[in-house]
Amino acid sequence: MPEAQSTHFKVASYNIRKAIGTDRVRNPVRVLNVLREIDADIVVLQEADRRFGRRESVLPPFLVERHSHYRAVPFDVQHDSMGWHGNAILVRSDIEVAHHDIVHIPYLEPRGVVTARLGIAGQEISVFGMHLDLSGLWRKRQARAITDLAEQAQSERPTLMMGDLNEWRTSGGCFNEFGKHFTVLDCGRSFHSRRPVAKLDRIMHCPRLRAVDCGVHESSLAAQASDHLPVWAEFRL
Repeated sequence: MPEAQSTHFKVASYNIRKAIGTDRVRNPVRVLNVLREIDADIVVLQEADRRFGRRESVLPPFLVERHSHYRAVPFDVQHDSMGWHGNAILVRSDIEVAHHDIVHIPYLEPRGVVTARLGIAGQEISVFGMHLDLSGLWRKRQARAITDLAEQAQSERPTLMMGDLNEWRTSGGCFNEFGKHFTVLDCGRSFHSRRPVAKLDRIMHCPRLRAVDCGVHESSLAAQASDHLPVWAEFRL
């Protein structure tokens, strides 16, 4: 019998700092141009909504439509927001959104997780997007809660977790929780974008996914668009 054809896709995680660049200018089109450079199929964003007031999205839908091939997964939490506590998921227009949800996690600062079940070339994967607490104790609690949910998901389909973990250490801490059942990719240093010194942004995957390549997206535009650089990874199902 012929071998089943594998599905190849690319993902990215990007803390866009509410579209405020290192020049202190808010420029959402610049962020979308960075995403165009990366050309991923699925993008998880952090700090995609304003922090106070109505917490509207810093990437208005008409700009996303005009300057990219993405659409936002609708979480239906707040009318003007793109995501939940600033976490959002963008998908290429030909990717099916089979299910989406928000996840409440233990927190010291207001935090949340977004998740979606996505169809790619006839196969489904689960994606979790997150931005963890500044407190190490709360990061571990959050990682434990997220991993429990992701473990349930990966029993049914391949599962990815992505986001800004706020973990300055390269081992221990929240990695002890995530590493029990998931592979934590070392994409490289992503913070600060002008002179990267820390690997705060991470992509993690279950054994049902094979990582082909990963890295940090470094360009002159990315160095200006946010204080974080995007991280990316390519997978085969």
